[in-house]
Amino acid sequence: MANVKWVVDPTHSEVQFKVKHLMITTVTGYFNTFHVTAETDDENFSGAHDIVFTTDVNSISTNNEQRDTHLKSPDFFDAEQHSEIRFVGTKYENVGGEDFKLHGDLTIRDITKPVTLNVEFGGIVVDPYGQTKAGFTVSGKISRKDFGLTWNAVTEAGSVVVSDEIKLHAEIQLVKQA
Repeated sequence: MANVKWVVDPTHSEVQFKVKHLMITTVTGYFNTFHVTAETDDENFSGAHDIVFTTDVNSISTNNEQRDTHLKSPDFFDAEQHSEIRFVGTKYENVGGEDFKLHGDLTIRDITKPVTLNVEFGGIVVDPYGQTKAGFTVSGKISRKDFGLTWNAVTEAGSVVVSDEIKLHAEIQLVKQA
């Protein structure tokens, strides 16, 4: 079997995260510059391997320039020293129908931890331009403190400003390479 290579279609994909602020509302952020590559043994993703995701920390956007600057600072991502977030898949397993678990190693601030993500496979289609595309919805949760993102403050009432749990969500469209 020949390996089939796939790369992200960035114009039809997005990567976001959600975090509780003051424990009463949720702030959504995006990474606007990212790359995803994968290989399969054929056009069926059940045997996907060599799955790699990277993003440029400096592309973070929460629709608030002051907050984005703080997130890039040493208090959080320290983008000057650690400009890339990287996920390398180690196992892609079908858990029923179109539902999969993607196990892998996530690296933030040079700290690598195992993470398991939920993947819903949306299918494969050929677009009007003859390109074969595959779609995925990816979700999961991580502890930011596990990756050295420990900054926080406490309100007068004793509530934390930023929750530890980060919810991850991505809509990913991959394009088959010729």
